[in-house]
Amino acid sequence: MTKRFFAAGALLAFLAGGAWTSSALVNAPEEDLEWSLNMTAIEACSCPMFCQCYFNTEPAGHQHDHGEAEHYCRFNIAWQVNQGHHGATDLAGARFWMAGDLGSGWEDGVMDWSVIHFDPGVSPEQRDGILEIVRPLFPVEWATFEVGEELPIEWRADGGRAVATLDGGRAAEVRLQSVAQRMSDAPVLLDNVQYWGAPRHDGFVLMPNEVEAYRLGPNAFEYQGTNGFMITVDINSNDVTGP
Repeated sequence: MTKRFFAAGALLAFLAGGAWTSSALVNAPEEDLEWSLNMTAIEACSCPMFCQCYFNTEPAGHQHDHGEAEHYCRFNIAWQVNQGHHGATDLAGARFWMAGDLGSGWEDGVMDWSVIHFDPGVSPEQRDGILEIVRPLFPVEWATFEVGEELPIEWRADGGRAVATLDGGRAAEVRLQSVAQRMSDAPVLLDNVQYWGAPRHDGFVLMPNEVEAYRLGPNAFEYQGTNGFMITVDINSNDVTGP
């Protein structure tokens, strides 16, 4: 959304260094502020269920007409902040959207591209705070990273379904449904697997997608029936403060 704190040795070492680069990204903060963030994602990607990027050194291969398998993981992550703050700025209720592609592999520690969109209801102070917090949560290097235009984000999860749209679906959408093969009405949960740089989360609630699409610009994509899940992560400034 995608996006992982990968178990592969070379990338794990890279991520441990906390790298994050992009000429289009925010400048470093002038002063260190205390912050915390608890938020929930509706996330999907182009990999088959469940995304192998959490366990391998390259994304799933996708067969195309030319006959060769192309490896990529194209993702959408719709975030809703449950509670949090950045200094004196309350972040609760803020919504933002991340889309991108991990590329063909990460032996060199570089992901392909990512873009972030904020809902118009997010204030400039909230936006600045979230951009700072996103850096340690996704401690990787992107070949290109940009802050896209503000667009309205709809976000809802109930009754075994989760739906998120960017600009009413014209820009992007993710629609998830509960696993059909579950043994009871309880969510299908994958736990004890690292999610990017999050020190805490409540587990991956597995929910394959009906559709996941990003419809803006030259990197637009759309997939159906591939990986999807929900997850709630928790991180604060004490988690990333060095000794």
